[in-house]
Parts: sequence; C-alpha cells; structure tokens
Amino acid sequence: MSTASKVLVVGPAWVGDMVMAQSLYRSLAAQRPGVEIHVLAPGWSLPLVGRMPEVARAVELDVAHGELGLAKRRALGLRLRAEGYDQAIVLPRSFKAALVPFLARIPLRTGFRGEWRYGLINDMREFDPDRLDRTVLRYVALGSTDPDRRPSVLPPQLASDPDDRGVLADRLGLASERPVVALLPGAEYGPAKQWPIENFSALAGRLAGAGAAVWVLGSAAEKPLGERVRELTSDPNVHDLCGATTLVDAVDLLAASTVAVSNDSGLMHIAAAVGAHVVAIYGSTSPDFTPPLTDAKTICYEHLSCSPCFERHCPLGHLNCLRRIEVDAVFEAAMNVLQPRADRESDQARPPLALDG
Repeated sequence: MSTASKVLVVGPAWVGDMVMAQSLYRSLAAQRPGVEIHVLAPGWSLPLVGRMPEVARAVELDVAHGELGLAKRRALGLRLRAEGYDQAIVLPRSFKAALVPFLARIPLRTGFRGEWRYGLINDMREFDPDRLDRTVLRYVALGSTDPDRRPSVLPPQLASDPDDRGVLADRLGLASERPVVALLPGAEYGPAKQWPIENFSALAGRLAGAGAAVWVLGSAAEKPLGERVRELTSDPNVHDLCGATTLVDAVDLLAASTVAVSNDSGLMHIAAAVGAHVVAIYGSTSPDFTPPLTDAKTICYEHLSCSPCFERHCPLGHLNCLRRIEVDAVFEAAMNVLQPRADRESDQARPPLALDG
C-alpha cells in the first residue's frame, strides 16, 4: 500500500459511525507519520470531526442523506483537484460515495466492493463480513497495510473543552458537587433501539435519590423524551437538556459524566470516546457488531432468539428485547461504578457515630 502523505476519507452519515471512524484516522496517523488527513463529511458532523486531533481539515459535503446530488458532488470534486490528494478512502459502500474522489482525480481510491462502482474505486477490497464482523473493523481495514489480516483497533478519543463545559454549566444551571450520570434515551434509528422512557424516568429518580446529578441529553427531536422524564421525576437533581445543547456541547458534557446510560446510539459512542463508563442497552441491534469502544462498559442485552433483528420497529410487536431489561439491573450497573456494592454494604454495616455530650 502507498504511504500516502495526504488522504481524503469519505466519512459515514451517522453520528456513531462518524465517531467509530476516528479509529481509522488514529490508525493512519500511527502507520504513516506526518500524514495529512481530510474528512469529507455532512455539515452537521464538522464540529464533531473538529474534536478529532488526527484530522487536519473537515470538508463539507452539502447533500442530504440519501440524495444523489450529482451536480454538487461534481462541483466539489472539481474544487478538490487542487488539494493534490495521494489517496482517497471511501467508507460507505454506495456508488454515490465514490463520486467525489473520482471527480477530484485522486490517483488511489480505496474502498470495499459494494454497489456498482468499478472505475470509481481502483483499489477494490473484498468485503468479508465474517472476518470484519464489527463496523469499526471495516473502517480500520481500509487503511491497513495488510488487507487480509484482521486489524487491531485504536479506540476513538474525542477531545473535550473544559472552558466550553464551564460556560454550559453556568448557562444550564448544572453546578453541583454530585457525580454526574448522563441518560441518553434517544436513538435516531428507531424505537426498536429505545429502552422504554418510563424505565429511564424510574432510573433517573433512583439515581438522583442515591446522590447523583442526572443529565438527560438528546437532540431537539428527542425533546419529548426529556420532557417525559422530568414529568415523571420531580427531583431537582434531574435536568432535561434535550434540545438545549449542540452535538459538540454533548461531547463536553459527557466528558464530565462518570456514567452514561444509553441506548445503542451516536451519543453512546461519544460517551465511550470521552471516557465515561457506558452502561449500554441493546434491543434490535447487537453489542457484537457496534459495541462501545471502551473497556469501561457494562452491556445490558437479553440475547433473545429473535434478536438482533436490526429492524427500526419490532417486527413481532412485543419489544421484549428491551422490555425485559429491568430498571433494577441498570441501576445496579450504574451504582457499581459510582459506589461499588462492597463499599455500599460496608457503609450500611458501619455503626452510627457516637456524639459526645
């Protein structure tokens, strides 16, 4: 493989996938000292990519998700010819994802065999889903010097901004001496990935009662979820922040969290990449395919015969893969990080203090 000095990576379109793609950038930087990495990415993701130290520049691809946008891609490809890229690595397997590198006349264009794109991709890799059985492995493999070897993975490590976090805490009234537990009840993919909001609400109340500050994070579209948690939880230490922060704000707030309880979502991967202990709840998807890329994790997954189905809505109508995950189990997983069981039992067994006088 070429030791390219300037590489354009065509990034994915989902938050979690964009975070996992940082493992590729870290791998490229380790293999090719001095490499200059540019990432072609949707506009929403540019601030997120800006928190990846390995990336020199994020280039906006101004097309809607699923849009061909041939004229826009052609114009962008023509502009990028002046960049003098040595290689393009195309992460999506679609035809349209390979257009810009081809139009930019990048000499080496690497990608997996996918939709018809012979000629657009001239360094075609065979796609082996058994060997590359996790999303992150598929990304890292495209930058590997040995395409036939199962690659090792450097986990994502997003940079956080303490100054931004301080400004956010003041604006949102989050100042507290309590340890922070972030609850991430949304999942853009669909309801088959969302633990029931009533469970998140019950969990929020129990965590606040145990001494935690609880921050409920999500996008503006997930505001009804945050409002439902607050509606069912009266504790003032539970804060509904859904829709009140940007995606990059969430990076900084999650970096201040001790624990993040999350569905399989983009925010779950962000939480893992900033060092929170992730309690990850899986329904229609699998922790074998898209696990949080951290050793600091607890997985809640029922291993039912009907899962993973990878559907947006439960095809059987019962959502047992999520409903059978009990609040008690998730609360215990979080508390084992905040205060391990042995410490809690020791505190309970300790006699009360004797007061003189």
